[in-house]
Amino acid sequence: MATNMFVVPQTVGTVLCCKCGILMAPNPANMCVTCLRSEVDITEGLRKHVIIMYCPECESYLQPPKTWMKAQLESKELLTFCVKRVDPDLKKFKVRLVNAEFIWTEPHSKRIKVKLKIQKEVLNGAILEQSYVVEYVQQDHMCESCTKFQANPDQWVASVQLRQRVSHRRTFFYLEQLILKHDAAAHAIKIKQMDQGIDFFFANRSHATKFVEFLGKVAPTRYRNDKQLVSHDPKSNNYNYKYTFSVEISPVCREDLICLPPKVAASLGNIGPLVICTKVTNNIALLDPFTLRQCFLDSEQYWRHSFKSLLGSRQLVEYDVFNIEVVSPEVNIGGSKYVLADAEVARVTDYGKLFYIRTHLGHILKPGDRALGFDLYGANSNDMELDKYKGLVLPEAILIKKSYEEKRQKKRGKPRSWKLKSLDMEVDESRGRGHEEKMNSEYEEFLRDLEENPELRFNLSLYRNKDYQPSEMASVSDVDDVPSVPLDELLAELELSEQEDGEDSMKE
Repeated sequence: MATNMFVVPQTVGTVLCCKCGILMAPNPANMCVTCLRSEVDITEGLRKHVIIMYCPECESYLQPPKTWMKAQLESKELLTFCVKRVDPDLKKFKVRLVNAEFIWTEPHSKRIKVKLKIQKEVLNGAILEQSYVVEYVQQDHMCESCTKFQANPDQWVASVQLRQRVSHRRTFFYLEQLILKHDAAAHAIKIKQMDQGIDFFFANRSHATKFVEFLGKVAPTRYRNDKQLVSHDPKSNNYNYKYTFSVEISPVCREDLICLPPKVAASLGNIGPLVICTKVTNNIALLDPFTLRQCFLDSEQYWRHSFKSLLGSRQLVEYDVFNIEVVSPEVNIGGSKYVLADAEVARVTDYGKLFYIRTHLGHILKPGDRALGFDLYGANSNDMELDKYKGLVLPEAILIKKSYEEKRQKKRGKPRSWKLKSLDMEVDESRGRGHEEKMNSEYEEFLRDLEENPELRFNLSLYRNKDYQPSEMASVSDVDDVPSVPLDELLAELELSEQEDGEDSMKE
């Protein structure tokens, strides 16, 4: 553009409002916004009060005609549900929704307020925007499944009987946390603790089937199902059944010593036959502690042969380590590090006999440490699979993991900085104090396993313990020696709280 060229300035014209006479930018209606709103109310005919059905038992809302949906207060799902209830009115009056947001109300008031911002074309094509508040009144009305359960708590349609034929409950403690994290038992109307497992009761067969599929993805399981006729209407030809799913978990657990059957060992490349179970998911991970060879068995392969453990975690013996000589360099197998080493150990309760053994724990053991292992020298094993191997020389001991029991004595009774959630489960309290003490002891062992094994807690949700207060007198060396859960792995447990300014906030 030339430097001396004349430029005509552009001005925005104004007109007088035809009602009040003030200057305003021109629009198709020739009225200011204040006068336009006084003449036209685009919220006229739209509902300001809506009644919604709420089930207080399962915290769900009725989506007409028969669908019940779960939603938390001020959640995205609840806002979508509220907008859908007034959506027919918006379409009827040709109003466009621009924005929707919650207005805070007391949680116990049974009122939900939503502020809606709408637009509509009014006089001569002018577009008017206006906000209004819709109040939703909650009316308590139990859903069909909760009504049946309240009328008769035993009126279940399908049950899942989860069992494991072992002498401890470590597997169920781990499964409980997986179920909580994935919300797999959300549709269970009752959960009951049994002698060797847990029973889950559902109002629909499909919910039980879905839960059985979930169990098959996290543990080596097999199941069979059966049904029992409850009632039959010959006129309408309707049958009512009760379905039962019997799910069995493999008795092989982590840190068990296994003697593989000859056919299984041959199919896995002649591994073992003495192997250690290092991990159990829907596959079983086996490690040869003398050659560091690893293999996996899926559920189908395991149940085809269905072998048991030679020795379990309840039979671990504590050893003192006197000497360690590394034999091979460090090997990384499946994300875990191992080092073959020759060790000189003795039982803590008997120093009269020294054992010279080979172990896969050369990377974490050093002279003066203590380790937990299986005492094959003094064990009286009566295993059919072991008898099939002629001329097999058993080692005197097999170490499984490092022991921190002596160092934990100093921290006994002190609270942890983290905690776990638990299922709402019915417990039989008639078994006496001895059974309760055994459960508490096994649960404490499970918590220690979580502290010592980061891979074990990888798929679990651990929460901060708000009642925990770190001691100023704690020794730094003790903290470094005893395994613990880092703070960055913990989740904050969220709870609704009331603030003075009337807004919601989240706290631990």
